[in-house]
Amino acid sequence: MKLPIYAHPTLTVLVDDGSAFLQDLAARPRARKIFHQADAALAWLMQSPRHARAPLRVNHDLPPCSVTVDVEGIFRISSRRERFAVPSVVVVDFYMPHMNGLDFCRALQYLPCKKILLVDSAEERLAIDAMHDGLIDRYLCKQDAGASQLLERQIEQMERAWFLDRERVAHDLLAMHAYSFLQCPRVAEVVRQLYRRHGFVEHYIFPQPSGILLIDGAGGAQLMVVETEAGMRAHYEIARDSGAPRPLLQALALREVLPFFNHVGRDGMYDKAIGGSWQRYCREPQVCHGDETYYWALFALPSSYLPEPPYTHAQYMREAA
Repeated sequence: MKLPIYAHPTLTVLVDDGSAFLQDLAARPRARKIFHQADAALAWLMQSPRHARAPLRVNHDLPPCSVTVDVEGIFRISSRRERFAVPSVVVVDFYMPHMNGLDFCRALQYLPCKKILLVDSAEERLAIDAMHDGLIDRYLCKQDAGASQLLERQIEQMERAWFLDRERVAHDLLAMHAYSFLQCPRVAEVVRQLYRRHGFVEHYIFPQPSGILLIDGAGGAQLMVVETEAGMRAHYEIARDSGAPRPLLQALALREVLPFFNHVGRDGMYDKAIGGSWQRYCREPQVCHGDETYYWALFALPSSYLPEPPYTHAQYMREAA
């Protein structure tokens, strides 16, 4: 799967008339809203918070008209509390009074959320047909071994797919230029591994240097700088033209270091004021061989790079409790 241009925890809506299966899911440490009546869930979803799209800029000054993505506007989403309250996935039991799960999903078919239907084995054929018709996105038999864990994985997959669907235009525009790594499944897998290893819960693409801002539940931010071969050559050429020390030039030429020179400007490139202290701004790069070769490393992000501190997921969960 491709990497969304940004992703953060969202709200999962559980619609169930009282079974212990979804009650157990609602108690887990992610934002969940549970309804016991289908009509109450429908009414809430129709009025629920909506996803704010990535900001686009249209330039009418020169023909032909051009459209660009405001990348700085994307990572500023991390300061908005309301992002955590947007419903992205709805899980509904097939057996509901007055309205079964399929009728419920049919009533929601024009809302931009992913739908997972819980069924017994007797309704599996109906669920398969509903998937083929585009009425639901996934289904799960409650009698399956490990069904609760399977449902958690489905929710996670559907949340990622929801972000990709909602930002497809911005994603494709960015992937054509400085963010080609967005199209690479191997880079997406690296990011998923970093989520698990470091406890990150959200990410946003980042400008100058091109990369991914990763934020954990408590608001700790790190920048995953990602460079292509062309980007590494640019680092070398700018450092050479700025009179960088020979050891730095050799290390850049051999791809032994990935720099993020963050003490001057905002583009991460070498400046002659850095002089011989260049090592403190460099990391040994990891290499990802995907659609092309990508070099990446994690850096602590100076607070000056974020106009506003992130509103954290931990804070949201405390306030929502």
